[in-house]
Amino acid sequence: MPVIGFISGSSAAQRSRYVDAFREGLRETGFVEGENAKIEYRWADGENDRLPTLARELVTRKVAVIAATGTPAALAAKEATRTTPIVFETGANPIKLGLVDSLNRPGGNVTGVTQANQETGPKRLQLLHELIPTAKVIGLLVNPTDPALAEADASAVRAAAQTLGLELHVLNASTDRDFDAIFAKLIQLRADGLVIGGEQLFTNHVEQLAALTVRHAVPAAYQWRGFAAAGGLLSYGSDLTDAYRVAGVYTGRILKGAKPADLPVQQASKVELYINLNTARALGITVPIPVLGRADEVIE
Repeated sequence: MPVIGFISGSSAAQRSRYVDAFREGLRETGFVEGENAKIEYRWADGENDRLPTLARELVTRKVAVIAATGTPAALAAKEATRTTPIVFETGANPIKLGLVDSLNRPGGNVTGVTQANQETGPKRLQLLHELIPTAKVIGLLVNPTDPALAEADASAVRAAAQTLGLELHVLNASTDRDFDAIFAKLIQLRADGLVIGGEQLFTNHVEQLAALTVRHAVPAAYQWRGFAAAGGLLSYGSDLTDAYRVAGVYTGRILKGAKPADLPVQQASKVELYINLNTARALGITVPIPVLGRADEVIE
């Protein structure tokens, strides 16, 4: 029975629905956990500095393939082995991260799927600007323990802010215990809105973040639908569950003999816009008709 190593900077409880999507992808290629494949899980529980050790454990275990979810896990897995096949899920640009040589021809032992957060981050800022045309000061929340993604997000959103004539402040949160201080800083800055960078920490605590934006009346945008569903103003991004499913499909294909170098990196083919109209009304924001028309779902 082949053994799959699954590594994540998150926790089992926080990633359960996404692991289900990964298993669904495996099933599509004929593999069912516990029947004809085994999965060994390694969770860093929010402590990204543990990931290199966990990745080396999987290599020592001689797993058939490593599924690395999240940018820090993907980088740790690549550092740990140049031979064991790796399938990553990341929100960053895998070429800039050094994970692959190109999207069509990854080369080496690594391939996977990306949601292209760097492309959607500036769009989230633009959407906030469309909803709040008088905005002058915007915050960007990033996780410094995921420096590759944090720097990429900051660079992309900062360029968009300059184009729009906005003053951008990059704020750092390493754990959920930092969130209260972040919102206190936003109030101090008299920020007109907040863009949340795409990172596992924020996805794991999306309901907490949404609640804080409501409590402090901060118009905010994040990537996943769950943010808008929990009371955040808007969500704009790709489908994370589908990314995990694709990672499962690729893992299954490698178990069947495919080589990572021959599997092109999959990119999110669709982005979705969700707007919480109740939150917009509570914030005194009138959503323009053209923006409403572009929404995949309006939550009321």
